[in-house]
Order: sequence, then C-alpha cells, then structure tokens
Amino acid sequence: MGALLRYFSEIDSTTLIGLFGGTLTTIAFFPQLIKTWKTRSARDFSLWMLILLTIGVLIWGIYGLLIGSFPLILTNTITFILSLIILMFKIRYK
Repeated sequence: MGALLRYFSEIDSTTLIGLFGGTLTTIAFFPQLIKTWKTRSARDFSLWMLILLTIGVLIWGIYGLLIGSFPLILTNTITFILSLIILMFKIRYK
C-alpha cells in the first residue's frame, strides 16, 4: 500500500490525464452492464461490436504493458473485464 501511495504522490500530469480519461471511459460501461444484468437482455447490442470492442480493449491493454503505461494497463484491464462480461451476457441472453 505504501508503494502505491508513493507512486500516486509522484505522478506527473500526463499520467494523471491518462488515468482520468481512462477512468471516465471505464465507468461508462457500468450503467450498461447493470442494465443488461437486471433486464437479462442484451438484444440492443451488436454481437460483432462487442467482439471487436473486447478484442480492441485487450490489444490496448497489451500495448500498455509493452510501453509500460500504467493508465493504459489499469483502465484497459478493467474495461476488458467489463466488456467481456457484457459480451457473455449477449451470448447468454441474446
């Protein structure tokens, strides 16, 4: 925990902007995930859009790992998990 606090105390403005943008785009998935889960319907989603989005987010996360970008790694990992869950709902609930 101390190392994490130390990291955030030394964060530069570019990383902060990346974290902020990534956080907003990641949070954007939560309302749709909750709605899909509650209604048990993913009918309005295009299967191909979800597949491409999930693969794209995975690739962004890999890119973040390759360049060592904490904002890309963190936010795309979370977004990948959320989009994968929505994709699974789409396949399950149709």
